[in-house]
Amino acid sequence: MRIVTRLIAMNRARQLARQFREIERSVHALPKRTRARLGTMALREIGQASRSEFPHLYGTAPEERYLPWGQGTDIGFARARSDNAEVAMRGIALWLAVAYHETKDTPHANLRPQHRDLMRLLRELKEAHRTDSPQTWMQATAAA
Repeated sequence: MRIVTRLIAMNRARQLARQFREIERSVHALPKRTRARLGTMALREIGQASRSEFPHLYGTAPEERYLPWGQGTDIGFARARSDNAEVAMRGIALWLAVAYHETKDTPHANLRPQHRDLMRLLRELKEAHRTDSPQTWMQATAAA
């Protein structure tokens, strides 16, 4: 049974790593102000997920809560690929929140690198939020 569990964890780690690379590219392609807004959205999603009964299953239908992992990352990933910028940002925020809770205290060594990468990206978003001051916003508005 341990071998099966390890194979499932290894497969999940590979899937999250693949999705993370695309999410990270999408985040880095965003303008700085949008990244700051995405940081706020991701923090809100992480908070909402932490208040649910099973945070790693956030965004998953209640009848499917006995799966090894939820569908939140898949839903968020699909939305992140949307042509609509608002839907894409909400999808990225959902993916970040679910992946954060899924990899947070994992006993599987395969998933720990994904958590470190995720934390690095969240830290970048947090720093983008800090550097986005009201004066910068006013100057950008005046320049337009």
